[in-house]
Amino acid sequence: MSEVYNLPEPPVAGDPVVFNSNYDGGSNTPIVIDNGSTFFRYGWATQENGPYVQPNLVAKFRDKRSNRQVLLFGDSVDVEPQARAAAKSPYEGDHLNNSEALEAALDFAFLHLGIDTSTVDHPIIMTERLCTLSQSRSIVSEMMFELYSVPGVTYAVDSLMSFAYNLAPVPADRRDGLVLSFNTASTSVVPVLGGVPIYSKTRRLPFGGLQASQYLVKLLQLKYPNFPAANLLALPQNGTWLYQTFSEFSLDYKDTLRRLNDPDAQAEKIKTEEELAALAERRKESGRRLQEEAARRRAEKLQQKERDLEELLALRKSKDDEDEEAFAEKLEEADIESEKALDDLIKKLEADLKRAKKKDAPEEDLTEEPTFPLLDVPDEELDEEGLKEKRRQKLNKGLYDTRVRMKEEKAKEKAAAEEEARQEEQERENDFDAWSARLRSDHERLAAKMREREKRKAELSDRKSAANQARMRNIATLTTDQLPPRKRRKRGDDDDDFGMDDADFDIYREIGGGDGLSEEEDLNQLKSIETRLLAHDPNFSVSNTWASISTRKSALIRAFCPAYDAEAMQDPTTKYQMALNVERWKVPEAWFTPSMAGVDCAGLGEIISNILGSFTVQDRVRLARNVFLAGGPSQIPNLQPRILSTVRQLLPPDTEISVKLAQNPQLDAWYGMAEFARTPEFGTPATGMISKADYEEYGADRIRTWWGGNPNYVI
Repeated sequence: MSEVYNLPEPPVAGDPVVFNSNYDGGSNTPIVIDNGSTFFRYGWATQENGPYVQPNLVAKFRDKRSNRQVLLFGDSVDVEPQARAAAKSPYEGDHLNNSEALEAALDFAFLHLGIDTSTVDHPIIMTERLCTLSQSRSIVSEMMFELYSVPGVTYAVDSLMSFAYNLAPVPADRRDGLVLSFNTASTSVVPVLGGVPIYSKTRRLPFGGLQASQYLVKLLQLKYPNFPAANLLALPQNGTWLYQTFSEFSLDYKDTLRRLNDPDAQAEKIKTEEELAALAERRKESGRRLQEEAARRRAEKLQQKERDLEELLALRKSKDDEDEEAFAEKLEEADIESEKALDDLIKKLEADLKRAKKKDAPEEDLTEEPTFPLLDVPDEELDEEGLKEKRRQKLNKGLYDTRVRMKEEKAKEKAAAEEEARQEEQERENDFDAWSARLRSDHERLAAKMREREKRKAELSDRKSAANQARMRNIATLTTDQLPPRKRRKRGDDDDDFGMDDADFDIYREIGGGDGLSEEEDLNQLKSIETRLLAHDPNFSVSNTWASISTRKSALIRAFCPAYDAEAMQDPTTKYQMALNVERWKVPEAWFTPSMAGVDCAGLGEIISNILGSFTVQDRVRLARNVFLAGGPSQIPNLQPRILSTVRQLLPPDTEISVKLAQNPQLDAWYGMAEFARTPEFGTPATGMISKADYEEYGADRIRTWWGGNPNYVI
């Protein structure tokens, strides 16, 4: 059953951060900083209630109201509209290169902890990216020792500290496992044997939570190109919320696609009998409204044709009262080429009106024939009043004869229709299959004709299409059709006999891009055929009618991008809704098939296969016993069984495999560093501590190799 969710509301201003005023500067308690690209977590190593957490965003802008420079960090950036546009992170992807943003974050953290002195006399343990660049580390080291004068700093890898924290009871030299770290801008796989990470066999995938949210937003923008709230969809926090809330891994992505290929699998809900009846009633009402609208349009067209006919008749009648030159000017003003063209237009309109009125005219009672006594009296025997009465009777006699003739024609047509219906009924009874095949063939022919007409209309809307270019050539030919320059010429000159054949007027249909009369006739024939097939052919249903075919999308497309009926569209919130279906599994699948998201790299399954394949059988078993998942994106549902299924395919069936998720994937790195900072081993060169003397002697890119940090590689 589907549910409707609302995007989270923008944050509002909360209580201001209260800085600690009880700092005395005498304690040597380590400060623990998890410098993530999304969140900045900091606190004392001894505090029990966890770290302080702020979004790792800094905004510097000039306030329009006070005309002063303002520097905001953390939650305050999302509250101030001006700040959101100027927000920056210390990181660009996986690389730390914005020293000003990092300095603002560290200032905020130290002030929040109550350190308002010129120096920070506390050792610091701080996270950095796996195999970080020496340039990024130099920025941090220079800031720590030159700006804050810290006594020492230890750099740790967040995933390794989370791994150690979750295996705390296990001795360090017995910690084996395969650490999968899902970060904001990358995903890394680190094999650990005997508590020591094997960096030579570590691999990194340049796809993380940021790329996943961007990929989801791009899929939705492609699916809804005209979404009215596209600016809200493009906000990073909304894309992140969508993928974190609704995404999930598929145990078998191809099987999931096959399941979603069944439209019933994507059905919004199973409808009850009452709901189905209500839906049928709404469709019936919608059909009735469409019929009324079509009748109204036909009536408007008929009225317009009657007005046009009256104007043309008045124009022709004016010929008797004016000279030929004035009449020619009137024809030119009406955009009519000649008097013959005027007569042709009048004939065509009269025929159209006759056909339309004949279809809707009620039966008249003509049993009593009227009398017209003055018609046989010579004009010489009548006075002026008698002549007027004779003319009136003559007109009424003509109208009466016309009605009689129309009635006779209707009777003949009715008899012909009855005879045709009788023959068709006889054909249906004698050979039902042949009758049904003939009607279905006629139906398919007319439907193909209608589809071709719709296709031509679509082609004419494209300026560069072949149909539109042919239309323009026809127009150019008509404008340069061997006519001399415009000048006064006698009526009847240059007569090219255009219009003598009804086919001559097809050129106007080609230029106009349609033929409304023939289209209406085809629709009427289709309706007649469909009525007979629906009445007698059990294999012909409403879904086979042209009305259903012309408005129907495939069931899969409707499930992928649901369409709403007119009643639902009356709700203004409907057009702001998006349907999430295949995207929920497609976005997480990019971790295993990065090419889907445009990343030219091996997938997570292939990376794990290559890493395990580079170890001996015994070491593979040791690694498989503890596959550890860390990082925020590791909380996406079904990741554990998917990794288990991936590793299971690479090892013998009886191999013991365990896939574990961090207790708190977002905070365990900080807790691991805080726990390590309280041990006696912390603060020694063997555990990665870089003192100020080391900095002054070896430089800013100095690093010590230890089990929780990066290797001493010069990059």
